[in-house]
Amino acid sequence: MRSKTLIVALLVLIGLSPAFAWADSVTGTIVVMDSANNRITIKDKVKGTNRSFTISRTAQVSLDGDKVLTGQLEVGQQVTVIYTGTTASRLIAKKGATEEAKPMPTPAEAPKPAVTPPAPKPAATPAPAPRTTPPARTPANNAGTKPASRNSQPAAAAEGDGDWGQYRGPNRDDISRETGLLKEWPEDGPKQAWRVNGLGEGYSTVAVADGRVITMGNQGDDEVVTALDIQSGDKLWSTRTGRGFREGTGNGPRGTPTVDGDTVYVLGANGDLAALETSNGNKKWSLNILETFGGRNIQWGISESVLIDGDKLICTPGGRDATMVALNKNTGRPIWRAPVPSNPQASYSSAIAIDVGGVRQYVNFTSAGVVGVRASDGNPMWGQRESSNGTANCSSPMYHNGMLFSSSGYNTGGAMFRLVSRGGQTSSQLGYRTDEMKNHHGGMVAIDGCVYGSNDPGILTCLDLATGNVKWKNRSVGKGSLTVADGHIYMRSEDGPVALVEVNSNRYVEKGRFEQRDRSGRPTWAHPVVARGKLFLRDMDRLLVYSVKAE
Repeated sequence: MRSKTLIVALLVLIGLSPAFAWADSVTGTIVVMDSANNRITIKDKVKGTNRSFTISRTAQVSLDGDKVLTGQLEVGQQVTVIYTGTTASRLIAKKGATEEAKPMPTPAEAPKPAVTPPAPKPAATPAPAPRTTPPARTPANNAGTKPASRNSQPAAAAEGDGDWGQYRGPNRDDISRETGLLKEWPEDGPKQAWRVNGLGEGYSTVAVADGRVITMGNQGDDEVVTALDIQSGDKLWSTRTGRGFREGTGNGPRGTPTVDGDTVYVLGANGDLAALETSNGNKKWSLNILETFGGRNIQWGISESVLIDGDKLICTPGGRDATMVALNKNTGRPIWRAPVPSNPQASYSSAIAIDVGGVRQYVNFTSAGVVGVRASDGNPMWGQRESSNGTANCSSPMYHNGMLFSSSGYNTGGAMFRLVSRGGQTSSQLGYRTDEMKNHHGGMVAIDGCVYGSNDPGILTCLDLATGNVKWKNRSVGKGSLTVADGHIYMRSEDGPVALVEVNSNRYVEKGRFEQRDRSGRPTWAHPVVARGKLFLRDMDRLLVYSVKAE
């Protein structure tokens, strides 16, 4: 406790808020000791979760009171790790383990967001070969049509239908503004409107705006953005934005395009960021966020969907020069850089914009924890790590009535923080931790004072946001992602089933389900989207679209 007090005092002396005093200690059992790469993973004695650290080259290491090298530490030994962020500065080990060591999951077992970001988990079957042919429309009756030319214009949107121009929708809360949708589904599910093949491999879902459906995929060696007509599925344009990303858990981009007026912004898995004209796909400007800001790619690829807020574009390179940055959306030039203490890497989450007591800020889940950065100047104001794991933080945080909720998988769980602003600064205080919302990468929704989400290993759960108390849980659909529209949850299992569930804090009420046909063979990690009376399901190189508007 004394050492932690000294650390906080030092931070105050050098001008950093104690809210960012992430230096702390944790005791547990060594489950992985990789001295060659200066890495250690322990099983936390209190939480029972695995936590990984990079060992500083200047770290002090002792075993039973004697100074040793990291190579002398072994799996099964008890150790206390003194750390800041994810970097260990001191290891105090004992030869006798106090609990059974449990091996850490290998990277092949880890999640890949979908952010959204698919979770790094091996697929049951090999990935399909990349498609290099242009997307081919297949309507519900399977009659093919000729794709439109690159400069074709989309059909006019139906009166009163709503757009979904970015990841998690207009307010990044995964709640659609749509009304007049089906309250129950037929036995075999809603009617398929059209489908498209050949979009390329990837976990990007869709942005829907101005009669266009825009998504991303690997086509051959290229990362490509494609726009389709919302009524017919015909291709309007296709633009290369970078080199394709390849990784054993699934190739292709992970992020979703962000549409802002006449511009669509895309961030690829290798860090290639581009601004394109919405009407024809012509490139306005581009850069690589990792090269520009001194970052390095994360294991399963950059998965962020960029945030547009006024004239700012917000993204999280996680580089040595900046954890989070604001760029001028018209030019790509930096407005400010936010170097969060300990310089955490990016994780697999996407930022949200919130207002707390008159202080606008951007919140994201980094590799070290949740951070809040002031929108006006990029000043890091607060940080919390209670819901952070040492492998991959994937689901975006949620904010409602002064309460911010975040969650991650790998047996970690969720946490609610209360945020308060005074004098232009925001501070955070832990409200509670919960093991009842270990949301891997499928996202969560806060509505009517409750949080709905998939709790590993696949239990759809409803929590009271203010207290963390469980209202109900149901495992019939399985692990997956969700969105909310017109009083219903659209729950998509990563194994195929799609269910319509009533938004009901008292009990689980299912209103229909169907099995997605013609699966890709990969887990369906792309989140469902409901917009303009349609349900959009992306599955690697294919997009399936269903009519969910009531007659």
